[in-house]
Amino acid sequence: MKLKLSAIPKPMSVPSSAAIQVQARFQQALALHQKGQGAQAQALYEAILKDQPRHCDALHLLGVIAYDARDFHKAVELIGKAIDICQNNAAFYSNRGNALKELKQFDAAIASYDNAIALKPDFAQAYYNRGNALKELKQPEAAIASYNKAIDHKPDWPEAYTNRGVALQELKHLDASIESFNQAIAIKPDFAQAYYNRGNALRELQRADEAIESFTKATLIRPDFAQAYCNRGLALQSLGQFDAALESFEQALALRPDDAQANYNRGVALLEHKQIDAALESFDRALALQPDYAQAHYNRGVVLQERSQLDAAVASYDKAIEIRPDLAQAHWNKSLALLLAGDYQRGWELFEWRWIDEKTGLTKRNFPQALWLGKESLVGKTILLHSEQGLGDTIQFCRYAKLASDMGARVIMEVDQSLIDLFKGLAGVAELVVKGTPLPPFDFHCPLLSLPLAFNTTLDCIPCPTKYLCADSGKVAYWANKLGTRVKPRVGLVWSSTSSFKGDSSRSVNLSEFIAALPTHGFDFVCLQKELKAADKCALASRTDIRFFGDALNDFSDTAALIECVDLVISTCTSVPHLSCALGKPTWILLAHVPDWRWLLTRSDSPWYSAARLYRQASMGDWGSVFAKVKTDLARIGVPHFRSDEKN
Repeated sequence: MKLKLSAIPKPMSVPSSAAIQVQARFQQALALHQKGQGAQAQALYEAILKDQPRHCDALHLLGVIAYDARDFHKAVELIGKAIDICQNNAAFYSNRGNALKELKQFDAAIASYDNAIALKPDFAQAYYNRGNALKELKQPEAAIASYNKAIDHKPDWPEAYTNRGVALQELKHLDASIESFNQAIAIKPDFAQAYYNRGNALRELQRADEAIESFTKATLIRPDFAQAYCNRGLALQSLGQFDAALESFEQALALRPDDAQANYNRGVALLEHKQIDAALESFDRALALQPDYAQAHYNRGVVLQERSQLDAAVASYDKAIEIRPDLAQAHWNKSLALLLAGDYQRGWELFEWRWIDEKTGLTKRNFPQALWLGKESLVGKTILLHSEQGLGDTIQFCRYAKLASDMGARVIMEVDQSLIDLFKGLAGVAELVVKGTPLPPFDFHCPLLSLPLAFNTTLDCIPCPTKYLCADSGKVAYWANKLGTRVKPRVGLVWSSTSSFKGDSSRSVNLSEFIAALPTHGFDFVCLQKELKAADKCALASRTDIRFFGDALNDFSDTAALIECVDLVISTCTSVPHLSCALGKPTWILLAHVPDWRWLLTRSDSPWYSAARLYRQASMGDWGSVFAKVKTDLARIGVPHFRSDEKN
């Protein structure tokens, strides 16, 4: 608390010798107090009060000493007594406000600051502290007004500019907040807190490079600024600079090893590095320090799910949900863990949280017509089934159109333009609509991936027709002619996608690695990918026996026709194996150790596709074992003995 004393009024008459002695003791006490000798000063103040119980300055300064000792209740009591005696001293009200603020009695603190300001309208410190109390009450507009008053009366006050900047940031006035931090820095160039706060605002504006520079400046000024290292790590992480981010988190932890947030952030960075054991250790450490850290429980569940410990993962998600029932990520990931485990009954219901979890990137369609989830009769009704996620999802779940039609509905299906030709003739669909074009009238609607919930789908009742899509016969003839006479088995290949999906790196492979699993003779290989990553182009050029058609594949109807011209499809987890399986084409699907939920765990077949054979990593990142099995199985296929329905 800043020491503020009222002036001792000059006596109207000659003081007595006793009064002179009291005044001398008070000046002695004040001198000791100002030198930081609080205990000696306190003894003298108390002695003064024995002789003069209504000595308001002694009461006030005893209150200041109590405040410094963090005995805020006593501070309020003593300063309150001083105010009862001397009601016209602005410093008394201001310091009482400070003690009330520490007790989190913010409304009372603000009232006390208002008393101080009424007595001293240019009292910058009171305006500043009033702003701090208003910020604590989540009243940033009022706080900014108070900081502005403080700055009006003290224009060179960097702390006031900084706190005003924080309040502006809370209101999302980010450019204005950065300007306020810049004003603080112009006054005080070595103000680490201002650089730190400016970094936070820049990071929120997604100006990560500038944020990193600001956090770095804060740490250069204050090498022990652990939170600046931590937030610098977050900015680096947002740029994908995970090594540098991890180093920054480590620096934060070296300064504050018991910082739960820094341990948590380190865990997130390690998880990005696929160092899941170390990540789990970090999350466990964060939770030991802060057991109610919901986000740490959630990410601990993510790690456990990566380790195939699904029951433990669900338990961690449940703990996160218990702490924060609105944590959509935890509900959503719990649904994925349950579906991966085959617990469809619970999984589908929680799968609806995908609309609430912002990280899914999905936008819920808000139609005036009712959402249909299986409750209402569809007899004589029209239902719109609309796609929502990837093309592979649309291909997988379009099979439900027939079930809706069988219930008496007229089915409209809205899909991406690239699927329109492919879906012509899809059983149960009365009308196809391109996504984004005007919709015809309908009574109900349902997103495609909500249909398993609507139809109470379990592992025992998945609708699994051998073939539910057909390629255009004219296009099949075109591709058959283009490929020429078949003299040996033709194998369609897919090894990666150009998807922006965050987990694509764990489900895609480099062609240079994939090639090692392919025999150099005895097969015709056909690339079913329309697009190639830059790194794969050189590898493809080295294998002239892999035919690539690229832009000649205009849409999925072309891809479907080309698939019909091969005997087998070998693919990683992209949209193509959904298509080939829906066409009834034998398909070998190469999967990560913990794959997408639809492929379940351990089994080599799929309840969704009778044409699928699943090849799984033995451990995380172990594509070598997958390629070895593919190579062995391909070697078993002889040219004269090859059959498209061959099984192990």
